[in-house]
Amino acid sequence: QFQLVVSWGDLVQPGWSLRLSCSALGFPSDYHSIGWFRQASVLERLVVACISHSGKTTNYAEFVKGRFTLARDNANNTVYHQMKKLKAEDTDVYYCAAERTQRPDYCTLVSHNRWYEGWGQGTQVTVYS
Repeated sequence: QFQLVVSWGDLVQPGWSLRLSCSALGFPSDYHSIGWFRQASVLERLVVACISHSGKTTNYAEFVKGRFTLARDNANNTVYHQMKKLKAEDTDVYYCAAERTQRPDYCTLVSHNRWYEGWGQGTQVTVYS
């Protein structure tokens, strides 16, 4: 079992940028993608973006495309979530979690929260004007 740790969020103004990180003390030896989520509702965390084990494949929800970017540093067991041109509607609690995959270049936004493991503690991002 492993645990992911999310860096602190922040209070920013619209149009600003923020970078979050998702780190683990030790990832599992098999392939896994990393997903970033926002709380959205009490019932489900909404996937925002994902990055494959290799880092070669990324997928983004439509509402963040062109603004959010994921990058992966496997040597340091860290995934970075660069958020640009932040909007008030991006305000939420953000999480990261890992999903085991069959291939190193695979990640998908079509998934369920229960397939993910090692959930980070969540971090608040507030965009205010």
